[in-house]
Amino acid sequence: MAHKRFAQIPMSKRMRELCKEEDFAFLKSQPDQDQSSEESKLQESQTQKKLERDHRQEERQLNEQERQREIEEQKKVQCHAEKEEKWKSHVAELAVKREAIHAKLHRLREFRDFQKKVLLQDLDPGSTNETINHLLMRL
Repeated sequence: MAHKRFAQIPMSKRMRELCKEEDFAFLKSQPDQDQSSEESKLQESQTQKKLERDHRQEERQLNEQERQREIEEQKKVQCHAEKEEKWKSHVAELAVKREAIHAKLHRLREFRDFQKKVLLQDLDPGSTNETINHLLMRL
């Protein structure tokens, strides 16, 4: 296309070629007046199909994001449940250990009382409680 209006503007050959290409692309994109209504309907249907495809793709992406979000929430809930279960088992384990320690303490006290009784019987009746405690500590 001849650029008579812009002939005075200095441009490189490459720039002139680009302008020509853009002009031709613009002219090709313009609907011809000779174009039949069928072709325009075809283009409209293709455009409509493309819009529908784009819309479906957006819906799929949103659904995928929602599914990923749900999976993450499930993982968080599952992780929380696992931690809670571990905590409960830990507390139960500590309770069992505490009971075992209390039972052991009770047996030791009973044994101490038994030792005290035996020492009282073996020793003379006049010995004091402090002497017995001292002997027990040495044992």
